[in-house]
Amino acid sequence: LRPQLGEAMSAQKPVYNTKWAPSTAMVSFNPAPGDPFKPTSMPIYQSATFIQPSSTEFNDYDYTRSGNPTRHALETLVAGMEGAHSAYAFSTGMAALSAMTRILKAGDEILCNADIYGGMYRLLGKVVSRNGITVKFVESWHLDNVVKALTPNTKIVHIESPSNPLMHITDMRALADLVHSKGVLLTVDNTILTPYLMLPLAMGADIVVHSATKFFGGHADTMAGFVCCKHAEHAKIIAFHQNAEGIGLSPFDCFLILRGIKTMAVRIDRGMQNAVKVAEYLSKQKSIVKKLHYAGFLSEEDRIANNEKAQKYALHKTQAKGGGVLLSFETGDPKISQQIVDALKLFKITVSFGGTGSVVEMPVALSHASIPSDELVLPMDLVRMSIGVEDINDILADIEQALRATGLPVVPAGHARL
Repeated sequence: LRPQLGEAMSAQKPVYNTKWAPSTAMVSFNPAPGDPFKPTSMPIYQSATFIQPSSTEFNDYDYTRSGNPTRHALETLVAGMEGAHSAYAFSTGMAALSAMTRILKAGDEILCNADIYGGMYRLLGKVVSRNGITVKFVESWHLDNVVKALTPNTKIVHIESPSNPLMHITDMRALADLVHSKGVLLTVDNTILTPYLMLPLAMGADIVVHSATKFFGGHADTMAGFVCCKHAEHAKIIAFHQNAEGIGLSPFDCFLILRGIKTMAVRIDRGMQNAVKVAEYLSKQKSIVKKLHYAGFLSEEDRIANNEKAQKYALHKTQAKGGGVLLSFETGDPKISQQIVDALKLFKITVSFGGTGSVVEMPVALSHASIPSDELVLPMDLVRMSIGVEDINDILADIEQALRATGLPVVPAGHARL
């Protein structure tokens, strides 16, 4: 006789294979080893409720808000990718960030790096601060500033590295040692790089957060977020709030993210190859690009000078396997930046990043518009690009024609096929 499906599923749980390279483990992950029908992709358990064995017993799953086999498979895979004790999937990246702040209570303090995603700035400044929690923004890439800002009430230091959108690099190991010596947690938003390129938990972080809408999904068609915990005590808190507040990711969206993860490595590799070429090209446009921000590129001038930019580039290489696909640049004039953005044809103007297609925006006007002008630290002329997987010659040709729309001298792109 065939085993009952529930019995078979309970007998075997999905496991992330740490013996394989990450790119292999993502693709070869078996999400349903106990399923008697041996699916190669995780089934979508699109059910709100699950039948229980008796009036006094619970099965593994009872109500999808509290747990679901499709979500459990996804959370197991992501925990393995990050090297976490456990991971939790949320309806959006902001829901994940909000859940992370639930570790705090009234009277506590959180320090956040000053160059941060606009949605996180809004969450901390307009929501978290109303709960009796003190919020401070600090340049975490200068550790002396963190030392000065820490108080006995500080419970969390939250960072992005590279930061969004100015690509500041924080010394994660040094920061972890510093805050842990004070009994403070280090949380890291790893959205820009993903665990494929960087593992913050291995460098001392306690919690890692993702907007999985970007690279995990990879096609700009699904919203999701993750909180990955190194320690069981924090995992228990996050799991409680995921259930109590009803912000877990739906089964269908879990399936889409599981599918997206299978191509994460090839998407990031291709996009990153393109991003390096774009950074090289933009670095030559001296009459237009006044400052270039990208963690994966160092100009020859900066290398020879061995300046702060060169040192941060070297630091980043000790923390990550690459610079990702996100970069930004300044022109010195918001009108010139607007001309460039509006003239682009291949690039779509959007507030997000990390999909297969190249996208562009001016953060002050779009993704970081929630930051009040009197608190804004971003240059008004900043342009942010997320480089996609298109042919590099088409990408460079589009950037070249957009630069020419300014009427300023432009260095031709030439032929740069990968």
